[in-house]
Amino acid sequence: MEVRIETIEAILVDLPTIRAHQLAMAVMQRQTLVIVRLRCSDGIEGLGEATTIGGLAYGEESPEGIKLAIDTYLAPALAGQDATNVRAALARLDQVARGNRFAKSALETALLDAQGKRLGVPVATLVGGAVRTRLPVLWTLASGDTARDIDEAEALLQARRHNTFKLKIGRREIAADVAHVARIKQALGERARVTVDVNQAWNEADAAGAIARLEAAGVDLIEQPIPRANLAGMARLAARFVVPIMADEAVCTPEDALDIARLGAADVLALKIAKSGGILEMTRTAAVGDAAGMALYGGTMLEGSIGSIASAHGFAALPRLGWGTELFGPLLLKDDIVANPPRYDDFALQLPAGPGLGLTLDEDKLEFYRRDGAPGPR
Repeated sequence: MEVRIETIEAILVDLPTIRAHQLAMAVMQRQTLVIVRLRCSDGIEGLGEATTIGGLAYGEESPEGIKLAIDTYLAPALAGQDATNVRAALARLDQVARGNRFAKSALETALLDAQGKRLGVPVATLVGGAVRTRLPVLWTLASGDTARDIDEAEALLQARRHNTFKLKIGRREIAADVAHVARIKQALGERARVTVDVNQAWNEADAAGAIARLEAAGVDLIEQPIPRANLAGMARLAARFVVPIMADEAVCTPEDALDIARLGAADVLALKIAKSGGILEMTRTAAVGDAAGMALYGGTMLEGSIGSIASAHGFAALPRLGWGTELFGPLLLKDDIVANPPRYDDFALQLPAGPGLGLTLDEDKLEFYRRDGAPGPR
């Protein structure tokens, strides 16, 4: 019996954060999720999610734009298509829309979730099988207050929830940022890794001086210190310092990974299913980086539970994942729209064991937080 895609709904959901989350390009007080509900002719529903950071502050897609692209172009292209052939569905999306990787990632997740439920297997099984069922997860210290960040890190170490901490820097003067990071690393010592994410905020000359001081302070990793287009500058920094340099905004596609590998522009690649266009394309990018000898890191767009668990299934299937993940997005949110939120303990995220993503929507929470305030079709 053929199984067809019948309807696709894209829903904007606004969830408050537990605190202001400061990045180089934005300060977040809430997170907007685009939740995709894909319904098939056999009665199975697949869930997906697309999320950005700070609206358009991170990249070319915003939550509102993602919903518009899905409603206007992508959902009509998939209507009536074979729901069991994910690759063919994605190829059709590429025919009608260039780019729009975040929107395509959400639809791919929904297709994989539905297929996993149909076959009774987790999404990770559909992409080769889980090499690991627990994924190390870091936490971002982003209050901007040094004493508060130290107290927060100490509490999370004590609770055995996180033992790697990322600091978002680049909004303040470099000297202030370096002093802030150095004090935190000194307080935590060897009990925790400390990394920094500059989100492209520095130029190459400033980055060289700042990285030298951060390396001397014992910082473990420097993420995207300069603009993504300056791969030659990234290569010079990577060659100059022992502390690993990680590419994030600079890598979306396998072709990006190949360019970085050719130039030696990074020691570590940050993978994200959204910026790759989905789990399947993320695994292609990962394979290029892995073959080139770069370590891999499972990144986040600060997704909610659906997007984070979709990422977790993809990262769980990678043969190597040397730098763990930062899939802490659900922990940053005050509430959730799934009935069975992800489990975090002993410094790791537990991969759900059920079919598909292993998640179930909380319909009441979804109705409460959806932006249009109207219940969708049941």
